[in-house]
Amino acid sequence: MTRVTSYCRTVLDRADVGYAVTDARGSLLWCNRALGAVLGVPVEQAYGRSLPALLPGVPEVPSPAREVLAPGPRWLEVRCSRLGDDLMYEVVDVSMWRDRELTVTQEADALRRAQALGRMGTWEWSIREDRVTWSDTLLEMFGFAAGTAFDFEMYAQLVHPDDLPMIEETLDRALKTGSVFTYTHRMLRPDGAERVFECFGEVVVDDAGAPLRALGTAHDVTQSSRVHDELVRMAEQDPLTGLPNRRALTRALEKELANNGSGALLVLDLDNFKDVNDLRGHAVGDRVMRMLASALQSRLGEKLIARLGGDEFAVVLPGASGRDASVVADGLRDAVAGFPLAGIGTPARITVSTGLAEYGPGDSWELVLANADLALYASKAAGRDRVTVYEPNHYADTVKRVSVLDRLRQALAGEGLALYGMPMVELASGKTLGHELLLRLEDNQEPYLGPADFLPVAERSNLILEVDRWVLSTAIDALVAEPSASLRFNVNVSGRTLEDPDFADFVLDVLGRAGVAPGRLGLEITETAAVTNLDAAVSLATRLRQFGCRITLDDFGSGFGSFVHLKHLPITGIKIDGEFVKGIETSDADAVLVSGIVQIANGLGLSAVAEWVERPSQVEALRRLGVRVGQGFHLGRPVPLRDVVNAERMPPNGALSSRVVGAEDGARS
Repeated sequence: MTRVTSYCRTVLDRADVGYAVTDARGSLLWCNRALGAVLGVPVEQAYGRSLPALLPGVPEVPSPAREVLAPGPRWLEVRCSRLGDDLMYEVVDVSMWRDRELTVTQEADALRRAQALGRMGTWEWSIREDRVTWSDTLLEMFGFAAGTAFDFEMYAQLVHPDDLPMIEETLDRALKTGSVFTYTHRMLRPDGAERVFECFGEVVVDDAGAPLRALGTAHDVTQSSRVHDELVRMAEQDPLTGLPNRRALTRALEKELANNGSGALLVLDLDNFKDVNDLRGHAVGDRVMRMLASALQSRLGEKLIARLGGDEFAVVLPGASGRDASVVADGLRDAVAGFPLAGIGTPARITVSTGLAEYGPGDSWELVLANADLALYASKAAGRDRVTVYEPNHYADTVKRVSVLDRLRQALAGEGLALYGMPMVELASGKTLGHELLLRLEDNQEPYLGPADFLPVAERSNLILEVDRWVLSTAIDALVAEPSASLRFNVNVSGRTLEDPDFADFVLDVLGRAGVAPGRLGLEITETAAVTNLDAAVSLATRLRQFGCRITLDDFGSGFGSFVHLKHLPITGIKIDGEFVKGIETSDADAVLVSGIVQIANGLGLSAVAEWVERPSQVEALRRLGVRVGQGFHLGRPVPLRDVVNAERMPPNGALSSRVVGAEDGARS
């Protein structure tokens, strides 16, 4: 049996197919060398790392074959199945299979048409004569006239220098094995334009197996490559600042730790940024945020800086000692403190608090980020505008202050969470059409924590998944308690929950058991969360909409390419970002934008709700522009859920507010 076991291990280690076993959370327990090569991490250093972080796109639950596009690019076919309490993965590189299918199925006539209509060129290399023949279409794609004398050396001079070694290695391997091959490379044409070409080829051999010639095709895929790069950028880039987002940071940090890297992580939080928003509005706040992000990035050079969300950033410093990282952090603190705000028209001064945590082999990215957070909290507690290096006693200090996560867990276990309903009102009649449910922490502990205090912390951990499920279950319980069809709720879904593959099943199961009409429940997804998790958002929205639930894109207009998202997301409505609404009576630009949004929504059959309605004059302006429904302090303040359920009708209270709905009252649940 020992010999058989040894043979099995040897076969698995020599197999071209990648195999791995993870625990239920995705941490690698074992993998063979083929999978280590796919991950780019030595096998012995991969154990304990998160497979979904190292190979984004792999299923996190048992799943039939799924194709995943990996860096290279390479197409991988991934299967996930249960192995006792753990998960087993089978990863096959199917790139060459796809290429072979394409090559074999194309007939000569189709190839000629492809060259003429699709600008796909062909080439043939006579190996013994060392002569390359290029089709006229391909020469024109390269930027030369048909019939131009063009050899491999001229071709190599135009190829991007970073891509040339890969091409030479691919061709050399194909000549030795006689196999089909493919590669994608960049080329700088004589006119200065950079193009991207995808090449497929095969080697023809004689009876003895010696290569006679190689032939293949080249297709200009510049546009599709740019679209792919844009999708990747949107998935891992903060739409406001253009910096990498939390997902990109955790992936980079996990990769660094998987390779036994050491260094330091900085977490920075802007101390007084709320003053800018309060004094000058969110448009100015966004502009300042972009300028600050650019200034920090310029100061750091090639080092990775990411925006974690809100006014929080993180910096990864590979190879840096604690002393070196402190110097960098002090420099960033000085840069923020000296940032010129006078030209922006506000006297507010922005400072930054920083937490610093060192990392090394054996650490996990969750631990490193948690340590940096604890150091950041210590900086805040010590008076802000300072750098604090993580020390073990910070944990004890945090426990003494009663950690936010502990309070949230206790609130979930007891009755410390509460929902408040904010009415969505028909502007013409004052009739309440539904309520958005907002989350509050009411655990009778000090200090008081508003949504802006506890939600960002929850979103850094898996606790937000439990919070979102509690909100949804509580909302459905209330709908059961009051079966009136006129009682309709909207609940907010976090970006982390979008990535939960079981959430859609959970929603459908709870609705089904409760017997609640699906149309009485709506889910709100912020535009930023939808863009960051576009595939997950489309999947969730598609399933729930098919069942009859309403899906609303919240804060519409706040992100990059807002109108583009309407093509991809199967939504039923949008909420017009309050930034366009708060000055609607006086700003011609806001009026034009809102009018355009309403026309597009009407054309697509979507409902449109205006946020931040705080004055009677806004109501009149919005009605003139065709907006039917609004939400804000003038139309109704948030009230406890039990009062919403008990009330037969919730008319607008007419309250005027000098405040802008912010993190406290406009926060998502």
